[in-house]
Amino acid sequence: MKEKLLKKIKDKKIEVGVVGLGYVGLPLAVEKAKAGFRTIGFDVQEEKIKLVNEGQNYIGDVVDSDLKKLVEAGMLAATTNFSFVKEVDFIAICVPTPLDRHQQPDISYVKSSTEQIAKYLTKETIVVLESTTYPGTTEELVKTILEEGSGLICGEDFYLGFSPERVDPGNLIYKTKNTPKVVGGIGKDATEVIAAMYRSVLEGDVFEVSSPAIAEMEKILENTYRNINIGLVNELAILCNRMGISIWEVIEAAKSKPYGFQAFYPGPGLGGHCIPLDPYYLSWKAREYGFHTSMIESSMMINDRMPEYCVERAGKILNRFQKALNGAKVLVVGVAYKQDIDDYRESPALAVIDGFVKVQSEVEYYDPWIPQYKRNGVLYKGIPELTGSVIEGYDLVVITAAHTNVDYELIQRHAKAVFDTKNVMKNIACRENIETL
Repeated sequence: MKEKLLKKIKDKKIEVGVVGLGYVGLPLAVEKAKAGFRTIGFDVQEEKIKLVNEGQNYIGDVVDSDLKKLVEAGMLAATTNFSFVKEVDFIAICVPTPLDRHQQPDISYVKSSTEQIAKYLTKETIVVLESTTYPGTTEELVKTILEEGSGLICGEDFYLGFSPERVDPGNLIYKTKNTPKVVGGIGKDATEVIAAMYRSVLEGDVFEVSSPAIAEMEKILENTYRNINIGLVNELAILCNRMGISIWEVIEAAKSKPYGFQAFYPGPGLGGHCIPLDPYYLSWKAREYGFHTSMIESSMMINDRMPEYCVERAGKILNRFQKALNGAKVLVVGVAYKQDIDDYRESPALAVIDGFVKVQSEVEYYDPWIPQYKRNGVLYKGIPELTGSVIEGYDLVVITAAHTNVDYELIQRHAKAVFDTKNVMKNIACRENIETL
């Protein structure tokens, strides 16, 4: 089976399937198709399927013309019918892995997708889970479902592995194609074949590890590392404010050291699909082993509290103008979870807005990338544009995303007060009405 699949990879005879056409799945499907592998994408959302099959792009990291050309050439198609699994040799599972309302891992999308794949799985197929999850998911859950549902044996009839997605929306340098990949299969043969498949598509290096659990833990380490360090600077930001010290200047000074220090920056909280969620996956799994991840959980508590802290700081700023949070007119600028993207998954700005609503402030938002967003089933619309007269109508402007296409000098000139949680206004000389986190 190994030699047969390696030859099919080399000859570009592998048919590829991608389950989940979101921020991870669609770019991966496009790269597979661009590399010469006929690709079928699957998603439960019919609107996404319609757009893909019409060659219309909806993901920032995908080049519109690439998608259109691939669809027109018959190299990429999309479906809502899971029976496509019978037609493919390689399946990448790229479905969401959120947290439930109890902050515990919700792997229902992985489970349901795997159950459907098992119904149609054929011999000599490669299955790779890319969704971020806790160590053990591939071997304990996915393998069991595939074997029981298909009657096939992992390692003999099909190969299974884990290769964590590494997607940074809006990154101008690293995309799916040139970002290094980690691969861990169940058995050496599986790892070799899966790695060969990715090497045939991507420009980035492929790093092979000894098991899926290593690859699963590696992914969580990447994002927990960032969570902890951001938690550290967020806690220092709170302390520095009490001490009358600029945390931003402290970090710039520390950056002058050419070794042993990497700069992380404070903000209103953490956003995106991975960094705010992955530590919860690990702490949940650790309890199975009677282990308490104290440092990780401490950083999570700090980061989760930042939106509330930002509202508290906003209240102190308003107090100087003899204004209460209750009834104050507040403009939040930027609801994306990071600069210059239209992605608001887990955005801390939304929690900041919720905080202002809770204390009965009159809060509105502006984001040139996100004219509207949906939260808890409710649609919220931003103000269409920023003008001097519009800005003057608010008691406080709170900057929660460092978009580069916002006129911050205009905000400074017309705002009564500005709370800049991202230090995006650092180069503005007149700072009488600006306060930073």
